[in-house]
Amino acid sequence: MKLSIINEVREKKPLIHHLTNNVVINFTANGLLSFGGSPIMAKAPEDAGTIASVADGVLLNIGTIKQEEVTAMIEAGRAANKKGSPVVLDPVGVGASSFRSSIVKQILKEVHVTAIKGNAGELAYLVNIPWDRKGVESIGSGNAEEVALKVANTFNTTAIITGETDIVCNGEELLYNKTGHSILTKVTGAGCLLGSIVTTCLTTEERPEVQALTAVSFYGLAAEYAYSKKEVKGPGTFLPHFIDALGYDIEELRRER
Repeated sequence: MKLSIINEVREKKPLIHHLTNNVVINFTANGLLSFGGSPIMAKAPEDAGTIASVADGVLLNIGTIKQEEVTAMIEAGRAANKKGSPVVLDPVGVGASSFRSSIVKQILKEVHVTAIKGNAGELAYLVNIPWDRKGVESIGSGNAEEVALKVANTFNTTAIITGETDIVCNGEELLYNKTGHSILTKVTGAGCLLGSIVTTCLTTEERPEVQALTAVSFYGLAAEYAYSKKEVKGPGTFLPHFIDALGYDIEELRRER
Protein backbone atom coordinates (compact mmCIF):
# COMPACT_ATOMS: atom_id res chain seq x y z
CA MET A 1 0.00 0.00 0.00
CA LYS A 2 1.44 3.36 -1.06
CA LEU A 3 0.57 6.43 0.98
CA SER A 4 1.34 8.67 -2.00
CA ILE A 5 -1.61 7.21 -3.93
CA ILE A 6 -4.07 8.03 -1.14
CA ASN A 7 -2.60 11.51 -0.75
CA GLU A 8 -2.83 12.20 -4.48
CA VAL A 9 -6.48 11.15 -4.56
CA ARG A 10 -7.32 13.49 -1.72
CA GLU A 11 -5.41 16.35 -3.27
CA LYS A 12 -6.92 16.03 -6.76
CA LYS A 13 -10.42 14.69 -5.87
CA PRO A 14 -10.80 12.83 -9.17
CA LEU A 15 -14.22 12.78 -10.82
CA ILE A 16 -15.39 9.19 -11.29
CA HIS A 17 -18.23 8.40 -13.67
CA HIS A 18 -20.25 5.49 -12.31
CA LEU A 19 -22.47 3.34 -14.47
CA THR A 20 -23.33 1.10 -11.56
CA ASN A 21 -26.20 -0.88 -10.14
CA ASN A 22 -29.25 0.75 -8.63
CA VAL A 23 -28.93 -1.03 -5.29
CA VAL A 24 -25.67 0.67 -4.33
CA ILE A 25 -25.70 4.17 -5.83
CA ASN A 26 -26.12 6.09 -2.57
CA PHE A 27 -23.68 3.89 -0.62
CA THR A 28 -21.10 4.15 -3.39
CA ALA A 29 -21.41 7.92 -3.66
CA ASN A 30 -21.05 8.45 0.10
CA GLY A 31 -18.14 6.02 0.38
CA LEU A 32 -16.24 7.63 -2.48
CA LEU A 33 -16.84 11.13 -1.12
CA SER A 34 -15.43 10.05 2.23
CA PHE A 35 -12.40 8.47 0.57
CA GLY A 36 -11.65 11.66 -1.35
CA GLY A 37 -13.07 11.20 -4.84
CA SER A 38 -15.98 12.91 -6.58
CA PRO A 39 -18.82 10.68 -7.84
CA ILE A 40 -21.14 11.26 -10.77
CA MET A 41 -23.83 8.80 -11.85
CA ALA A 42 -24.96 9.35 -15.46
CA LYS A 43 -26.55 6.30 -17.08
CA ALA A 44 -28.45 7.81 -20.02
CA PRO A 45 -26.94 6.82 -23.38
CA GLU A 46 -27.44 10.40 -24.56
CA ASP A 47 -24.85 11.84 -22.17
CA ALA A 48 -22.79 8.93 -20.84
CA GLY A 49 -20.03 9.52 -23.37
CA THR A 50 -19.96 13.26 -22.77
CA ILE A 51 -19.70 12.80 -19.00
CA ALA A 52 -16.99 10.18 -19.39
CA SER A 53 -14.98 12.52 -21.61
CA VAL A 54 -14.64 15.01 -18.75
CA ALA A 55 -14.33 12.47 -15.93
CA ASP A 56 -11.04 11.16 -14.58
CA GLY A 57 -12.16 7.53 -14.52
CA VAL A 58 -15.11 5.28 -15.39
CA LEU A 59 -16.61 2.36 -13.47
CA LEU A 60 -18.78 -0.16 -15.34
CA ASN A 61 -20.78 -2.35 -12.93
CA ILE A 62 -23.41 -4.71 -14.42
CA GLY A 63 -25.17 -5.55 -11.14
CA THR A 64 -28.68 -4.43 -12.20
CA ILE A 65 -27.99 -4.00 -15.91
CA LYS A 66 -30.77 -3.34 -18.43
CA GLN A 67 -30.40 -3.58 -22.20
CA GLU A 68 -30.75 0.18 -22.66
CA GLU A 69 -27.82 0.76 -20.31
CA VAL A 70 -25.40 -1.31 -22.38
CA THR A 71 -25.04 1.44 -24.98
CA ALA A 72 -24.30 3.95 -22.24
CA MET A 73 -21.56 1.73 -20.80
CA ILE A 74 -19.91 1.25 -24.17
CA GLU A 75 -20.12 4.95 -25.03
CA ALA A 76 -18.62 5.87 -21.66
CA GLY A 77 -15.89 3.26 -21.99
CA ARG A 78 -14.95 4.40 -25.49
CA ALA A 79 -14.82 8.04 -24.39
CA ALA A 80 -12.56 7.13 -21.48
CA ASN A 81 -10.32 5.10 -23.80
CA LYS A 82 -10.05 8.07 -26.15
CA LYS A 83 -9.13 10.37 -23.26
CA GLY A 84 -6.74 7.85 -21.73
CA SER A 85 -8.69 7.57 -18.47
CA PRO A 86 -8.91 4.32 -16.52
CA VAL A 87 -11.92 2.04 -16.98
CA VAL A 88 -12.81 -0.60 -14.38
CA LEU A 89 -15.21 -3.44 -15.16
CA ASP A 90 -17.09 -5.18 -12.34
CA PRO A 91 -18.81 -8.17 -14.02
CA VAL A 92 -21.27 -8.82 -11.21
CA GLY A 93 -22.88 -12.25 -11.57
CA VAL A 94 -21.55 -12.65 -15.11
CA GLY A 95 -22.10 -16.39 -15.08
CA ALA A 96 -25.63 -16.21 -13.69
CA SER A 97 -27.34 -15.72 -17.06
CA SER A 98 -26.65 -15.68 -20.79
CA PHE A 99 -27.80 -12.03 -20.84
CA ARG A 100 -25.10 -10.93 -18.42
CA SER A 101 -22.51 -13.02 -20.18
CA SER A 102 -23.30 -11.51 -23.58
CA ILE A 103 -23.13 -7.97 -22.19
CA VAL A 104 -19.71 -8.50 -20.63
CA LYS A 105 -18.41 -10.05 -23.86
CA GLN A 106 -19.65 -7.03 -25.78
CA ILE A 107 -18.05 -4.58 -23.38
CA LEU A 108 -14.73 -6.41 -23.46
CA LYS A 109 -14.84 -6.48 -27.27
CA GLU A 110 -15.50 -2.76 -27.66
CA VAL A 111 -13.77 -1.20 -24.63
CA HIS A 112 -10.28 -1.69 -23.26
CA VAL A 113 -10.58 -2.02 -19.50
CA THR A 114 -7.74 -1.02 -17.20
CA ALA A 115 -8.84 -3.44 -14.51
CA ILE A 116 -11.40 -6.20 -14.00
CA LYS A 117 -12.53 -6.67 -10.41
CA GLY A 118 -14.67 -9.49 -9.11
CA ASN A 119 -14.80 -12.64 -7.06
CA ALA A 120 -13.00 -15.79 -8.19
CA GLY A 121 -16.11 -17.33 -9.74
CA GLU A 122 -16.84 -14.25 -11.85
CA LEU A 123 -13.32 -13.93 -13.19
CA ALA A 124 -13.00 -17.68 -13.74
CA TYR A 125 -16.10 -17.55 -15.92
CA LEU A 126 -14.51 -14.92 -18.15
CA VAL A 127 -11.68 -17.29 -19.08
CA ASN A 128 -13.63 -20.58 -19.11
CA ILE A 129 -12.15 -22.02 -15.92
CA PRO A 130 -14.73 -24.14 -14.02
CA TRP A 131 -15.79 -22.63 -10.69
CA ASP A 132 -18.94 -23.16 -8.62
CA ARG A 133 -21.19 -20.13 -8.21
CA LYS A 134 -24.52 -19.33 -6.55
CA GLY A 135 -26.12 -16.29 -8.17
CA VAL A 136 -23.57 -13.51 -7.90
CA GLU A 137 -21.57 -15.31 -5.20
CA SER A 138 -18.49 -17.49 -5.66
CA ILE A 139 -18.90 -20.63 -3.56
CA GLY A 140 -16.35 -22.95 -5.13
CA SER A 141 -12.63 -23.35 -4.72
CA GLY A 142 -9.75 -23.69 -7.13
CA ASN A 143 -6.57 -22.05 -8.30
CA ALA A 144 -7.32 -18.34 -8.01
CA GLU A 145 -3.77 -17.46 -9.06
CA GLU A 146 -4.31 -19.30 -12.34
CA VAL A 147 -7.53 -17.37 -12.87
CA ALA A 148 -5.89 -14.02 -12.15
CA LEU A 149 -3.01 -14.69 -14.53
CA LYS A 150 -5.27 -15.87 -17.34
CA VAL A 151 -7.67 -12.91 -17.01
CA ALA A 152 -4.81 -10.39 -16.96
CA ASN A 153 -3.16 -11.89 -20.03
CA THR A 154 -6.32 -12.62 -21.99
CA PHE A 155 -7.69 -9.09 -21.69
CA ASN A 156 -4.40 -7.18 -21.30
CA THR A 157 -5.61 -5.78 -17.99
CA THR A 158 -5.05 -5.78 -14.26
CA ALA A 159 -7.03 -8.60 -12.65
CA ILE A 160 -8.36 -8.13 -9.12
CA ILE A 161 -9.85 -11.15 -7.38
CA THR A 162 -11.55 -10.36 -4.08
CA GLY A 163 -11.88 -12.85 -1.26
CA GLU A 164 -10.44 -13.77 2.11
CA THR A 165 -7.12 -12.98 0.44
CA ASP A 166 -7.32 -10.50 -2.42
CA ILE A 167 -5.17 -11.13 -5.48
CA VAL A 168 -3.93 -8.47 -7.90
CA CYS A 169 -2.22 -9.54 -11.12
CA ASN A 170 -0.67 -7.62 -14.02
CA GLY A 171 -0.13 -10.71 -16.16
CA GLU A 172 3.24 -11.57 -14.67
CA GLU A 173 3.33 -10.58 -11.01
CA LEU A 174 0.89 -11.77 -8.34
CA LEU A 175 0.29 -9.44 -5.39
CA TYR A 176 -1.70 -10.32 -2.28
CA ASN A 177 -3.71 -8.47 0.34
CA LYS A 178 -4.94 -9.95 3.62
CA THR A 179 -6.57 -6.89 5.21
CA GLY A 180 -10.33 -6.90 5.55
CA HIS A 181 -13.13 -8.36 7.65
CA SER A 182 -15.83 -10.94 6.99
CA ILE A 183 -18.55 -8.44 7.94
CA LEU A 184 -18.12 -6.93 4.47
CA THR A 185 -19.89 -10.03 3.13
CA LYS A 186 -22.96 -8.98 5.13
CA VAL A 187 -23.11 -5.50 3.55
CA THR A 188 -24.90 -5.06 0.24
CA GLY A 189 -22.66 -3.29 -2.24
CA ALA A 190 -19.36 -3.65 -0.39
CA GLY A 191 -17.73 -5.04 -3.50
CA CYS A 192 -19.35 -2.40 -5.69
CA LEU A 193 -17.96 0.43 -3.57
CA LEU A 194 -14.55 -1.22 -3.73
CA GLY A 195 -14.77 -0.95 -7.52
CA SER A 196 -15.24 2.79 -7.13
CA ILE A 197 -12.24 3.08 -4.80
CA VAL A 198 -10.12 1.06 -7.25
CA THR A 199 -11.13 3.32 -10.14
CA THR A 200 -10.20 6.38 -8.10
CA CYS A 201 -6.76 5.03 -7.19
CA LEU A 202 -6.12 4.20 -10.86
CA THR A 203 -6.23 7.92 -11.69
CA THR A 204 -2.94 8.53 -9.82
CA GLU A 205 0.67 8.41 -11.01
CA GLU A 206 1.70 4.82 -10.33
CA ARG A 207 1.63 1.38 -11.92
CA PRO A 208 -1.91 -0.08 -12.14
CA GLU A 209 -1.12 -3.15 -10.03
CA VAL A 210 0.27 -0.95 -7.24
CA GLN A 211 -2.74 1.36 -7.46
CA ALA A 212 -5.11 -1.60 -7.28
CA LEU A 213 -3.26 -3.21 -4.37
CA THR A 214 -3.36 0.09 -2.48
CA ALA A 215 -7.11 0.35 -3.04
CA VAL A 216 -7.94 -3.13 -1.76
CA SER A 217 -5.46 -2.88 1.14
CA PHE A 218 -6.80 0.47 2.32
CA TYR A 219 -10.39 -0.72 1.94
CA GLY A 220 -9.73 -3.80 4.04
CA LEU A 221 -7.88 -1.81 6.66
CA ALA A 222 -10.81 0.63 6.92
CA ALA A 223 -13.16 -2.33 7.44
CA GLU A 224 -10.97 -3.75 10.21
CA TYR A 225 -10.78 -0.37 11.92
CA ALA A 226 -14.53 0.23 11.72
CA TYR A 227 -15.39 -3.21 13.06
CA SER A 228 -13.08 -2.69 16.04
CA LYS A 229 -15.26 0.13 17.39
CA LYS A 230 -17.10 -0.92 20.54
CA GLU A 231 -20.37 0.55 19.21
CA VAL A 232 -20.44 -1.91 16.30
CA LYS A 233 -22.85 -4.78 16.93
CA GLY A 234 -23.49 -5.90 13.35
CA PRO A 235 -23.78 -4.69 9.73
CA GLY A 236 -26.15 -1.82 10.56
CA THR A 237 -23.88 -0.23 13.13
CA PHE A 238 -20.78 -1.10 11.11
CA LEU A 239 -21.77 0.95 8.06
CA PRO A 240 -21.49 4.51 9.42
CA HIS A 241 -18.15 3.70 11.07
CA PHE A 242 -16.91 2.21 7.80
CA ILE A 243 -17.90 5.29 5.78
CA ASP A 244 -16.04 7.42 8.32
CA ALA A 245 -12.97 5.17 8.24
CA LEU A 246 -12.67 5.49 4.46
CA GLY A 247 -11.82 9.15 5.03
CA TYR A 248 -9.08 8.55 7.61
CA ASP A 249 -5.33 8.54 7.08
CA ILE A 250 -3.51 5.22 6.95
CA GLU A 251 -1.74 6.07 10.22
CA GLU A 252 -5.08 6.45 12.00
CA LEU A 253 -6.37 3.14 10.62
CA ARG A 254 -3.21 1.38 11.76
CA ARG A 255 -3.29 2.88 15.23
CA GLU A 256 -3.61 0.30 17.99
CA ARG A 257 -7.24 -0.48 18.57
